[in-house]
Amino acid sequence: CSLYESPAQGSKKTQTQRQYTRGSAMSLRTDLEFIQTWIAPNSRILDLACGDGTLLQSLKASSQIEGYGLEIDPEKITEAISNNVNVIEADLDSGLSQFSDNSFDTVVMTEALQAMRNPDLVLDEMLRIGENCIVTFTNFGNWQTRISLATQGQMPVTKKLSYQWYNTPNIHFCTVSDFEALCADKGIHIDNKKFTADRFPGAWLKTLWPNLFSDTAIYMLSKHIGSNND
Repeated sequence: CSLYESPAQGSKKTQTQRQYTRGSAMSLRTDLEFIQTWIAPNSRILDLACGDGTLLQSLKASSQIEGYGLEIDPEKITEAISNNVNVIEADLDSGLSQFSDNSFDTVVMTEALQAMRNPDLVLDEMLRIGENCIVTFTNFGNWQTRISLATQGQMPVTKKLSYQWYNTPNIHFCTVSDFEALCADKGIHIDNKKFTADRFPGAWLKTLWPNLFSDTAIYMLSKHIGSNND
């Protein structure tokens, strides 16, 4: 793997960083907004499949975290560097053996677990190298997905699942219930969880019946026993 460092940490803030500091940053996805509230200031963060580094860029400005991203797409690596984010080029399916145990306070993976060849093993690795981890994924059990599959008899193509079946990077779709069953099987503790939905009825019912009405699920996990906050 290769490390691509952002411009010198001691240099003056970039224009984008100044915008974050003034509070005029670009809006974040809803799941990323929730994640920001769960990250402690001055934490050491690893963002897996970090994309253009938007989350780390925002956390550096708002919480003064020390962050690194892992990404395999060359174009996204270039974008992340331009956003003043340190990026390590790596294939997550090859594991995280380059990191020692408890190297980070929090390891994050947003909307990428379903694209991993072995998502259960990725979770193990995230909790090996981090004190806790945060995972977000699109809920395949959403009522709109169910209706689309039942009435059309084809794999759904939606705003959240925008690929055709033959070109999608998502190879392990799961539901909220599937994910919580995996956590139970592996003895992973759910420290916190949130669910998002944009429209009625999901916006009203996502917390009551998340497996049926949530669009996106957001989990904070740990290998410790602790309180479970909704």
